[in-house]
Amino acid sequence: MKLNSIKPKAGATHYQRRVGRGIGSGHGAFSGHGAKGQGARQGGNVRPGFEGGQTPLIRRIPKLRGFKNINHLDYQIINVSDLNLFKDGDEVNALTLLGHNLVRHKSKPIKLLGDGTLERKLTIKLHKVSASAKEKVVKAGGKVIS
Repeated sequence: MKLNSIKPKAGATHYQRRVGRGIGSGHGAFSGHGAKGQGARQGGNVRPGFEGGQTPLIRRIPKLRGFKNINHLDYQIINVSDLNLFKDGDEVNALTLLGHNLVRHKSKPIKLLGDGTLERKLTIKLHKVSASAKEKVVKAGGKVIS
């Protein structure tokens, strides 16, 4: 290997544009700065977000108010009356509810609420159960396992 034979890897170097070297170069006359104006002047350019004196977008939109709790759990809600499509003695959990299209996501937590009546004897295994829902399940002869 000799020093005069060393070359950079293909694609490592870029062609450097030579501006202001005559009309025939394609970058003569105004040297890629367009005609007159602030952008054509030396050191003349506007900051990012500048809209020519118009109130910028960042100042037109309202400020963010309040905060978002990162620990908030968004429960999928299901009512006691929805469980009447199961048979007596069935176990109700996230997968069985997903199979009956009562919930959309198996990973999101599920809460059972006490709206309606229950005519089935079921075993409930869910993330959360309201007090009224638990009372109705036990009254129907079922049990709640948390």
